[in-house]
Order: sequence, then C-alpha cells, then structure tokens
Amino acid sequence: MDRGRSPAWRWMAVAAVFGFGCAGALAEPVSRDRVMAALPRLEAMAQQLVANRAVPGLAIAVVHEDQVVFLKGFGLREAGRAETVDPDTVFQIASLSKPVSATVVAALVSNGVVGWDAKVADLDPAFRLHDAYPSAEVTLRDLFAHRSGLPGSAGNDLEAIGFDRDTVMHRLRLVPPSSSFRAGYAYSNAGLTAGALAAAKATGRSWEEVAETQLFKPLGMASSSARHADFAARVDRAALHVDIGQGWEAKVTRDADVQAPAGGVSSSARDLAQWMRLELGKGTLDGERRIRAEALAATHEPLMARGANPVTGAASFYGLGWVVEFGRHGLSWGHAGAFSAGARTLVQLYPDSSLGILVLANAFPTGAPEGLANSYADWVFDGSSRQDWLADWDGVYSSLFGPANETARAVYAKPPQPPSPALPLAAYAGRYRNDYVGEARLAEADGVLTLSLGPKGEYAYPLQHFDRDLFLAFPTPEMPDVPSAVRFAIDPQGKAETVTIELLDDNHLGTLVRVAD
Repeated sequence: MDRGRSPAWRWMAVAAVFGFGCAGALAEPVSRDRVMAALPRLEAMAQQLVANRAVPGLAIAVVHEDQVVFLKGFGLREAGRAETVDPDTVFQIASLSKPVSATVVAALVSNGVVGWDAKVADLDPAFRLHDAYPSAEVTLRDLFAHRSGLPGSAGNDLEAIGFDRDTVMHRLRLVPPSSSFRAGYAYSNAGLTAGALAAAKATGRSWEEVAETQLFKPLGMASSSARHADFAARVDRAALHVDIGQGWEAKVTRDADVQAPAGGVSSSARDLAQWMRLELGKGTLDGERRIRAEALAATHEPLMARGANPVTGAASFYGLGWVVEFGRHGLSWGHAGAFSAGARTLVQLYPDSSLGILVLANAFPTGAPEGLANSYADWVFDGSSRQDWLADWDGVYSSLFGPANETARAVYAKPPQPPSPALPLAAYAGRYRNDYVGEARLAEADGVLTLSLGPKGEYAYPLQHFDRDLFLAFPTPEMPDVPSAVRFAIDPQGKAETVTIELLDDNHLGTLVRVAD
C-alpha cells in the first residue's frame, strides 16, 4: 500500500463550510487608510498563530483597489526544517482550485471557444451520466454549479485507490444520482472536473495546457500549475502537515492530478494576488482587458442555495466555482480548500469594496485561514472584531470528520462478547469484482487476511477480525485509528459470495461479487 496517499473522500476540499457575515448589509468603498491600518493586526495575528504552533506556515496576500498592499510569508515550509515560507512559496491550494479553474473557463468563454451553456455531450460525446436525459443536456454551467445530480463523493473513492482520470470520468456513468437533474446541489470534485475537461476538449489541448495558456502565463503566474509533478519539482514549496498525536508532521503526500481542475492547482501568494486583482477588476488587469466582463461575471452569479453559513449564519449560494454570500460586510465571493492530508486555503473578495484577502496554510485541521480573513474584514469595515473567529472556525474544521470518526471508533471499539469466530480465512480469500470498483483480491497469509484494491492491486489493507464475517480495515494514514468495515456474505456451501467494502460504498457501489477461479 502507498502510505503517501489517503482515501479521497477524506481529501476532498471542504469549501461548503466557508462564509462571511451573519446579516446582509450594503457594502461601500473602504479607504486605503482603513485597509492599511488593519494590516499590523493581521500580521501580528499570523505571527502569533505560527508561534503558538496553530499552523507550521502561512502565506497571506491582501489586494485593494488593484494594488497588492500586503504580501508576506510566516513560519516554516516543513516542520522540523529551517526553510521559511515567503511570498513565492508554492502551496497545494486544494479546492481553491475551483474558482481558479472557473476563471480559466471564463477566458475560453471570453474568446468564443465555448459557452457556459455549451452541452458537454457536444464537447465530449463519450461523456455519460447515469441517466440519459442529464447525459444529453448537462452543460458546463451545470457542472461548475454542482447541479448535475452527481453525488458529492462520486469518483473520489476510485481516485483514492489509484484509478486514473480517464477511468474515473468513464465510471461516473455508473453512479446513481443523488437528486434530479438541476434540482439539487451536491458539491462534486468529479463533476466540476468533468466540466473543465469538456471545455478543454474544445481547444484540442489538455486541461493543464489550457490553464497555463489561458491564465497562468498571461498573468505572469510563473509558479502556478495544475500538474502535481510541477509542484513536486519546486524547491520553494510547502509540505502538507497533519497531527496524529505528536504535533504537526509532514507524513502524507497528495497527488490530485485526477481532479486537477477541482483540487490539483498549486500556486503562491504572489501569483494568486494577480488572479485576485483580475477578479476584482472584472477581467481587467494593469489597464488591459484580459477576460470579457460578462464571461467572468457569470461565475459570480448565485445559482444554488446552500442554506445558512454554519459559523456566521449568512445566506450562502454557489455560483460557478465560487461561493457567493451576502453578509454583514456586503456581497462577497470566496472559496475555501482543504486536504485532510494537510492543507487549508481561503480567498475572500469583497467586490463592492475592491478588497480581497488570500490565506494559504500547510496544515489540516485548522480554521486559521478563516480566523485571519474574517478578523481582518472586521478590522477594516468595523474597526474592531467582537468574535473569536479563529476558535469558531477551528471547531468547524476539527469536527469536520469528528462525528463519523467517533461513531466508527465507538461501534468497533470492542467486539461482541463472546465474539463469533471467523470462518477459515480461505473461505473469504479470492477475487471479487463489480463494474465500478473493478477487481478486489482477498488473500490469506500467515493467518492474516489482506484486501488489495486498485488497478494493479497496490492498495493493500491488512484486515482485523471483528465478529464472524465482519473485518476492519484502517485505510486513512492521517486518521490511523479510524476503522472501516469489510463485510462478507456467505453462500450455503460456507464460502463468501460477496464482499461489501465500506470505504467504497458511499453510493452503494461497494459490494463486489466473487469471481470464479
């Protein structure tokens, strides 16, 4: 098993919990004096977070009225090493990739290559969803707004066990919808990725090339890429950090190439500040029109209601790769990103005030990005902050997987007394398959049953017996004590005929049937 990777339902960026104010307000321009006056407090808070080991490292950019007024790094690129974070340190930005990718597609729309309402079936005739009507009608707008009907976790499980992008995209057709077409919102990495790939097909180039030619190169974002190999080759890069009981450690790596448009971009604070200027400038940068205003404005329209923000209570909506909220500081466009393998990122833009803040952090879980950004906004707009945003957002991210993990720990803390013994392990061993997961192998050696998954069987999980035909796997390196069930159904001859693998069963596609030897 490659211990450097972890299941993608844990990795997926969690921007659905990100927001701003608690009550709508009309925004107004803010003076440069107020913007600058709040910066010493922002810097002091960032320094304190690093000193208190709330995060190993941070990079922050603040943009106001088309100028970068603050750009600085804090702390360490990797805990235990001497190299420090600077404005050019490259971070994996997780789901902050989504609004960046929306800007890339807006550039294609601006150039007349595609339209937001272009049907994916016309751009990529091979693409299919589960049902015929959505397959024929789904558009780029639908996929970037997460309203295609695809469940949020679709494809993440296949990515987690090593399947490539083409395989994941092909097998989405097997995933039953979580809602009627255009009737529900489900935050889907695979869905947005499918939309971006379809847009790229219209150019005849790969998504990675399109992102580079349409956005990164024109804006001088020399440290930005949608390829993991480019990130891994950077000398000045931030490692991912998790805390599994010994403080922050760079123990896990994350290659997000499969979902590059949704979570695989890497960039620096300096580069992303240019992108923020472009967004706040409505497609204009340094006096030059880069993207037509209407093509970019489409990404900021509030299309899908997401309910109240969990911390602020603000009315929250999703646009095209952007979270759109109406809070006490007025209209805001934003997005958060997270890998449970060790990344946290955030952008908050206040378009009516020409103000934006970016925070990149190299650890998970932490609410530091929101704590910094929300506090800074309060200092700018109100002169003070009455809420401990850091504590509130720390609680959100610390508990993100908490209830499910605690339930799993509690349910499987102790086997029944007395436990029912397993059958001889040879009764479970063999090959199993279904069309979605492919093949799984169960092998017995030295009294241990091991489950192997993935296109080459390289993801291997030694199983612990729990009770009769129920075994436990521990598949997540950053959460090594969280069990996941593996259940067998036994035929009348006393041999397992199916296996249900919980970590692949979010969409009820985790049951595999024995293949005859």
